[in-house]
Amino acid sequence: MKIIHLDTNHSILLKQLSAAGFENHQDYTSSKAEIEKKIHNYDGIIIRSRFSIDQSFLDKATNLKFIGRVGAGLENIDCDYASSKGVELIAAPEGNRNAVSEHALGMLLSLFNKLNKADKEVRKGLWLREENRGIEVDGKTFGLIGYGNMGKAFAKKLRGFDVTVLCCDIRPNIGDENATQVSLEELQKKSDILSLHVPETKLTHGMIDGAFINNFNRPFWLINTARGKNIVTKDLVMALKSGKILGAALDVLEYEKSSFENLFTSHHFPAEFDYLITSDNTILSPHVAGWTLESNVKLAQTIVDKVLEKFS
Repeated sequence: MKIIHLDTNHSILLKQLSAAGFENHQDYTSSKAEIEKKIHNYDGIIIRSRFSIDQSFLDKATNLKFIGRVGAGLENIDCDYASSKGVELIAAPEGNRNAVSEHALGMLLSLFNKLNKADKEVRKGLWLREENRGIEVDGKTFGLIGYGNMGKAFAKKLRGFDVTVLCCDIRPNIGDENATQVSLEELQKKSDILSLHVPETKLTHGMIDGAFINNFNRPFWLINTARGKNIVTKDLVMALKSGKILGAALDVLEYEKSSFENLFTSHHFPAEFDYLITSDNTILSPHVAGWTLESNVKLAQTIVDKVLEKFS
């Protein structure tokens, strides 16, 4: 079988697939149109998020048997159409779930303890203790929306705290010893901290809007290590200004390009983004929650293992 690799990944992916007898070709620079001209030659694709794999692309991939996405989500692939053509879809959420959960917890602790603000002040010679009094995690109720690989990993991390963890998911009966499954209404009624662990779908796109936020019984903190377009940024900023949202830890932003590699193509930033980057009650990172040295290896190994299981 011939595989085309469209993004760089850890070297074990190429080495182990080659050792198993697969023929690997690498093309990290050609345009999508150029790839389409030769995609009929390949049985498999390995991709991160370089471009979308849509119906037109799939129609040209006449010999395609699988697509391996070195990451958790499959939103850059027309999954229904690919499945209708008998193409196996392989993702690797197991590979970076620990990294994402650690990052989410780190962002929250930094936000609660004002570490970014305090660090900047001390570097300027300011020693402001009362102004940097923190908040403890213990005693809080966490509401997790989405309870798959990422949600479960985050709930497991929270076992070290004296907290209540609730989860809400479109699938029934997935609560476990680390989280109690409840309705969305109950989660909104009881949560102090909301953490998102959902893919980007028609159902979740723009899910966190003004109406959703106002349905919470009390002011809350927000963590998003999932997808930026799950949140309407304008409504988030309004809630931060009003105090309905007490603070936000955002690893992803609505403005990201579909490749996740770039934010804006111009230097004209929306007013809402200007607020996020100047606010003391926000902490931001560039979509790197699952981007660790260890997850780089785990993601590649997960794809290798699943490809070999299906096609060797």
